[in-house]
Amino acid sequence: MPVTLNHTLVPATDHRAAARFFASVMGLAELPPAGRDGHFAPVRVNDTLTLDFMAVPEPEGHHLAFDVDPETFGAILGRLRSAGIPYGNDPRRPDNGRTDHPLCARGLFFLDPDRNLYEVMSPA
Repeated sequence: MPVTLNHTLVPATDHRAAARFFASVMGLAELPPAGRDGHFAPVRVNDTLTLDFMAVPEPEGHHLAFDVDPETFGAILGRLRSAGIPYGNDPRRPDNGRTDHPLCARGLFFLDPDRNLYEVMSPA
């Protein structure tokens, strides 16, 4: 059996709000609370992966990168723009409004309120 990532934890001050934010930008499904006493707020990323948002007192931001097709990239970009969420092509300047990414045809970074840095990359 190949090695696959099943889930990863994403730290947040308010795990449910962080899951809702991420799911809404990415166009993904929030799942019901999971774990003992519902302390995880999972978001289904694909058939094998969930991001499990977990409340912690002082979250340290993580960097999570996603490959998407051009149509999905356009939809994510549209949702970011509609919501007024800053984005950019540089992890040091995720608010410059650019999508010309150094590693792919189009890409962007955006931050959540807990300083988790999301990267979205598309081949076209």
